[in-house]
Amino acid sequence: MKYFIIAGEPSGDLHGSSLVKNLLTADPAAEIACWGGDLMKEAGARLLKHYRETAFMGAWEVLVNIRRVKANFSDCHRQITSMKPDVVILIDYPGFNLRIAKFVKQLGIRVYYYISPKFWAWREGRVVKIKRYVDRLYIIFPFEQAFYRRFDYNVTFLGNPLIDQVESWRNTAPGRQSIIASLGLDNRPVIALLAGSRMQEVSKILPVMVSVAADFPHYQFVVAAMDHLPAELYGNIIGSSPVRVINGHTYDLLAIAEAALVTSGTATLEAALFDVPQAVCYRTSSVTYTLGKRFIKVRFLSLVNLIMDREVVRELIQHDLNRDELNAELKNIITSGNRHEEIRRDYSELRGILGGGGASSRVAEDMVKNLKVAAKGQ
Repeated sequence: MKYFIIAGEPSGDLHGSSLVKNLLTADPAAEIACWGGDLMKEAGARLLKHYRETAFMGAWEVLVNIRRVKANFSDCHRQITSMKPDVVILIDYPGFNLRIAKFVKQLGIRVYYYISPKFWAWREGRVVKIKRYVDRLYIIFPFEQAFYRRFDYNVTFLGNPLIDQVESWRNTAPGRQSIIASLGLDNRPVIALLAGSRMQEVSKILPVMVSVAADFPHYQFVVAAMDHLPAELYGNIIGSSPVRVINGHTYDLLAIAEAALVTSGTATLEAALFDVPQAVCYRTSSVTYTLGKRFIKVRFLSLVNLIMDREVVRELIQHDLNRDELNAELKNIITSGNRHEEIRRDYSELRGILGGGGASSRVAEDMVKNLKVAAKGQ
């Protein structure tokens, strides 16, 4: 069968790569084309467009890049029409993917959505489009089941693929000292700085993270930089501060980190799965924040707290994200802090809620099985 997968961000590329590997196992004759990144290409998909060409965040960025956005839609329409896949699999990235879902449905092609957009946080009215254009929705958080039940829409939960990603990395990872040596670090304990995958996030949040480094001279602060963002972005923010920047080694850093400062998003869950106590950071423009407060429907921003339905890790949002608050919370979560072990105990409970590994394999098998059933019914 033929599969067309669309992922528009690094996290989608990560999940998509695991899905590609497992689709090729479940359907050895599969032909897979994708919009994604290097990981999906390495997994065996034919990469048609990289997410570097499609990742526009926010209304203003979309507006100033409107010609490229329109060209992307046209390219995607043309490629899907030419390939005539048996299914189009969408991974998160709702601004683009929901419009593609409508187009694909009009062609009579099945639409599967892997990893639900965060409609439970805001813009829940978009669920109407999911019900109309998506044949099967795979969720990765248990609490999403109750949300979609409110809209009389059946969803499928087969586990969280991040567990597979982390375990796969750990199975082949070198020891702690080898990682430290390979990254060129010294033997001081590490504080990992995960400042996000978008330029806007990094530019607003990393400066505050960097500001506390001088207050902890017995630690080494290391930024997990994103390969698709310019090196100058990090260099200009860090300046002469005692902070290292390392590209493309997020899991290596989490494996050796004593604590982490993490921008809200998938990285908060990754830090939890690596058992690293963290402080969650988030800051955006005052206009976006004011509007967001009116529409956000959830109590927490971090995935850790959302899954646990209580505050496990401290969230420093907007004005609370400042040097004094971050300094105080970092003291709480390092090994000598009063919350370090408490957070790690809560992480153990979180892993139990998410279930065991094998989610990507189960999703791929379910997709292939349902496609075969649909083909027989035609």
